[in-house]
Amino acid sequence: MITKRNVSGRVSTGLAMLVMTVMLFAKSPSVRASSSNHDQPAAPPAAVKIDNFSFTPQTLTISVGTTVTWTNRDDIPHTAVSTEGVFKSKVIDTDEKFSYTFTKAGTYSYYCTIHPKMTGKVVVQ
Repeated sequence: MITKRNVSGRVSTGLAMLVMTVMLFAKSPSVRASSSNHDQPAAPPAAVKIDNFSFTPQTLTISVGTTVTWTNRDDIPHTAVSTEGVFKSKVIDTDEKFSYTFTKAGTYSYYCTIHPKMTGKVVVQ
């Protein structure tokens, strides 16, 4: 225990007791402050595979805050571009990836600009 001699020479442990109490209080799991919405862990990532001229799954439903990663498993390049201009990948070559984090609820349709018949949709709840 930390002790301190005051002006009269008596040993004072009040400050030491206070410091120890604060340290114990801070370490106790039952008294930790509750976390706010800002402290919540990020949503788990979601994946879209590009293969055989298609996006799989064609419709992906996720939560707000989720990062979606498109991975090109085809042997030719593709893109993933929002029809509303929300996100736009560069050309994604074989085994390359593109990721986007969805921060607002809504339905986001997208397509491949190289092969416009390739379409997909991300539903954010």
